[in-house]
Amino acid sequence: MDPRLVLDLQNIGLTYPGVPPVEALLDCTLEVRAGEYVTIVGPSGSGKSSLLNLIGLLDRPTKGRYVLDGFDTSDLSENDRTSMRGQRIGFVFQAFHLIDHRTAVENVMLGLLYQRVPRLERTQRAQAILQKVGLEHRLDAVPATLSGGERQRVAIARALVGQPALLLCDEPTGNLDSATSATVLELIDELHDEGITILLITHDDTVAARGTRTIAIDDGRLRDRRVPQ
Repeated sequence: MDPRLVLDLQNIGLTYPGVPPVEALLDCTLEVRAGEYVTIVGPSGSGKSSLLNLIGLLDRPTKGRYVLDGFDTSDLSENDRTSMRGQRIGFVFQAFHLIDHRTAVENVMLGLLYQRVPRLERTQRAQAILQKVGLEHRLDAVPATLSGGERQRVAIARALVGQPALLLCDEPTGNLDSATSATVLELIDELHDEGITILLITHDDTVAARGTRTIAIDDGRLRDRRVPQ
C-alpha cells in the first residue's frame, strides 16, 4: 500500500451554533492512506452527514486539523476550498445529482469543471471513463432514459474523470434495488482493486463489510471496528 496519507483528520470537532449548541463531531481522528477502501457505518443521527460535509470541504471544523492529500485545509479561502474540492475529491451521492437535460457525456464532463481542460480533451476523457464503467452504449442518453444503476454509474464516472485523490461515496446504493446495488458495489470493488482510494459512508453493515477497514460512528465519535487487513 502507498504510505501517503490522502486523508488526515486530527482531533476534529464540529459544533453547530444554537441554543444550546450542537456538538456534531467530537475529537475525531482518522487517517486514510492511498489505495485504502475505508467504510464508515453508523445509524441515522450518528454524525455521518456532518463527517461527510467536513471531509468534502463543505463545512469547516471548529477544532482540530484536516489535511487533504498533503494540503492543510485550515486557512484556505472559500475559493481555494472550492477548487481543492473540485480537483481532489470525487463525490458519489445517493441521489445521483445528474443534470436532467445533459447527456451522460456532458454530465461527466462537469467533473473537469475546475481543471481547465480543453473541451475536446474533456469529451474524450468523459467518453473513456464511461466506457470504463460499462456505459459506452449510453454516451448520449439523458438521465430520464437511464436506469437507476446506469445513473449511478454516470455519477461514478463523473467523480472519477478528474482523477481525484479520494473517491467519497455517500450511501451510493441507497436509491437502488438489491440486484442493482450489488452491481454498483462490485464496480466500486473493482475501482479499489485498481488502486483508487475510497471512503464510503453507509448505514448498512453489509455494505460496510466490503471495505478493507471499517470505522463506526456514533454520537459524533469514531472508533475502529475492524483491524486493517
